[in-house]
Amino acid sequence: MFMVLVVHLQLSCVLLNFILLLILVVLCTLSDCYDPLDPNGNISITFDIYQRTQDGYLARVTLENYYQYRHVDKPGWQLGWQWANDEVIWSIKGAVATDQGNCSSYTSQLPHSCKKDPLIVDLPADVSPESRSEHCCNGGILSARAIDPFSSLTLFELEVRNLGQYPLGQAPNNLTLLAPGPGYTCSPLLQTDPTVISSFNGQRQVPALRTWKSACTYSNFMANKSPICCVSLSTFYNPMITPCPDCSCGCSEADKASKSCISLGNPLSEENIIACTKHMCPIRVHWHVKNNYVTHWRVKLTISNYNYRSNYSNWNVLLQHPAFSQNATSYSFNTAKLPLDFQDGVSLFWGIDYYNTELVHSDKDQQGFVSTEILLEKDPKSFTLSNGWAFPRRVYFNGENCEMPLPDTFPMLPNHTNTLRPPNILLLIISLFCFWTQASFHFQ
Repeated sequence: MFMVLVVHLQLSCVLLNFILLLILVVLCTLSDCYDPLDPNGNISITFDIYQRTQDGYLARVTLENYYQYRHVDKPGWQLGWQWANDEVIWSIKGAVATDQGNCSSYTSQLPHSCKKDPLIVDLPADVSPESRSEHCCNGGILSARAIDPFSSLTLFELEVRNLGQYPLGQAPNNLTLLAPGPGYTCSPLLQTDPTVISSFNGQRQVPALRTWKSACTYSNFMANKSPICCVSLSTFYNPMITPCPDCSCGCSEADKASKSCISLGNPLSEENIIACTKHMCPIRVHWHVKNNYVTHWRVKLTISNYNYRSNYSNWNVLLQHPAFSQNATSYSFNTAKLPLDFQDGVSLFWGIDYYNTELVHSDKDQQGFVSTEILLEKDPKSFTLSNGWAFPRRVYFNGENCEMPLPDTFPMLPNHTNTLRPPNILLLIISLFCFWTQASFHFQ
């Protein structure tokens, strides 16, 4: 009896530990994937069958980036899946499968790809017209939704054959998305209401025969990346600069005399040589409170690229700050407010076309950077420079959360008791002395 009780207790402990571990994993995953500044962000994959053929169907696959400030940059997206049966991609327009696979069972015309798990990539913008589909071919780049909604969408068309005993077609399995690296987790392709497809220049609306959809969400934990950016702070009223926290994006190499180091922030890139710094981040965002006016204040925002070889195209910076709930004017960046139900405002900044959309790399003689001045309107009911109000709450660069300094290291206002009163008392003594001197002179 005693042994049975011990066994039951051991099993209960094992079960309890398993449940606690599962809860911990779920909570960590949810908190990592969910971003309160972009609660509906995802990349949606839509698979529409719009026409039957003798041995298969014609389909349209659409990728839509619903992330407000996270974009897909070079070298672009890669979409993969696993066919449910023995399907083959007979032809494709607007994209290309990277591997043809084993098509030895076909003797005359060969399919575009016989792979059980094809990997599809985008085509460049200068591809020939016969290889294009509608709204395709941008080198795999998907813009952030808030910056360029038109370029946040792309699609390609494919003919699928060899359906076997499933003439209506089955949804592909195990959808994967690299954009361009890992970090995205895609839900299964599930059947939804058919997509309505326009034809004849929009004059005719035709529903798809079958529609499957999936949502791919990004997780920095799944990407297994170190931070790529950090934040430093300064003000006109304090001579001390609050630097990025040490080792924000990793620690520097042992050789202290070296001017270049290996970055751990982007393990996918072969060109990850950056300047050796205490923070070791490829990107630093600096917020400087420049002037304090009666109704406004002026801030200088600078984004510095410490990479020695890599540029950042179509960069963006997202800032959460109380002042962005009021009017704000940027002089050298585009800007837009995100429609979020926050007490603090959230503003997105990005480069101006043909001027500063490219954040160039640094070299040993010159640092690559872009900057702007921002004029912020004060809220008389809440405005104060004390207690860190002058500084942003969160900063994102290209959708990645930047490492912030600790609040107790923020530039503080001068101590009024020790700094302002002695000069006032001294001025009063001098004034009294001058008055007494003049009075004594006239009396004589």
